[in-house]
Amino acid sequence: MIKFNRISFVAVSLSMVLAGCSSAPTDQSTDIEDTTVQTGQVDTSAIEDSAMDMASGADTVFYFDYDKALLKPESRAALLEHAAALNSSPRSVRLEGHADERGTREYNMALGERRANAVKEFMVMQGVSAGLIEVISYGEERAASYGSNDGAWSLNRRVELK
Repeated sequence: MIKFNRISFVAVSLSMVLAGCSSAPTDQSTDIEDTTVQTGQVDTSAIEDSAMDMASGADTVFYFDYDKALLKPESRAALLEHAAALNSSPRSVRLEGHADERGTREYNMALGERRANAVKEFMVMQGVSAGLIEVISYGEERAASYGSNDGAWSLNRRVELK
């Protein structure tokens, strides 16, 4: 006759419980076919709705070159429309500056602020009251696209008008 001691009994009981909890086998294929990176989406519906009140159809996201805070010509055209709308119907707006992941956190916060201030200065030069424009920088913290490549980085170097 087999004599069980307390440890053997616990081990057998534990193995029976674990066996009862096992799940159906899954396909554990090791082939990886798709290695693309999914990017995040920026919810622009609220931006676009409020922007329609200011300047119908004008862009509300302005992109910058790497490590630069200089407005591009296409940004200036859209900002002229926004400035005209704000001059005819004043209201408060917020400029949110962003940067890509390269650089330190502190540097990217400062770069995002420089970019937002460049947009603000342009609008003020067009006659918009500086008191209507709030500037905030998120640096690299609120990425529009996740990835470590030129495409993702170019989408993250931006100022959003809200």
